[in-house]
Amino acid sequence: SCVLFVSLFLGVGKTTLIQKVTQALKSSGIPIDGFYTEEVREGGRRTGFDVVTLSGKRGPLSRVSSDSSTSRRDYRVGQYVVDLVSFEQLVLPMLRNVNHDSDAEKKICVIDEIGKMELFSQPFIQAVRQTLAGSGTVVLGTIPIPKGKPLDLVEEIRSRKDIKVFNVS
Repeated sequence: SCVLFVSLFLGVGKTTLIQKVTQALKSSGIPIDGFYTEEVREGGRRTGFDVVTLSGKRGPLSRVSSDSSTSRRDYRVGQYVVDLVSFEQLVLPMLRNVNHDSDAEKKICVIDEIGKMELFSQPFIQAVRQTLAGSGTVVLGTIPIPKGKPLDLVEEIRSRKDIKVFNVS
């Protein structure tokens, strides 16, 4: 499979880049599926992130937690609590569909992004690995620029020989 990953610093317009590439591919008639993450703002302030599938479904990925005493079972990244159920309900069926598509035609799968929030989901990690192992899928994804503690799957992706990573700042 052909795999392209974009490694990005925060706030450089990765979602805009992914959306423009996706629109260009769709308008060329290339079969494409996947998802991107989009920030949610209220009153000019970021309150979380949504997952948006290329088929038009949307759901929460995370929201700012106003309660500092949230449950220990909550998955948190900074001030955000991750909604794993919502994320998995939107993303996993799409990835499974890409992985089991029997079409001979190559398909592009957009995975924006593989970051801390998404990596709380073990089924997502497995689905990404399956997608990368598939021979009929071209993957266009985004991964964070390394800082702090390395994320295992991100480093695994970055070190693969069949992956081309473009650093965008």
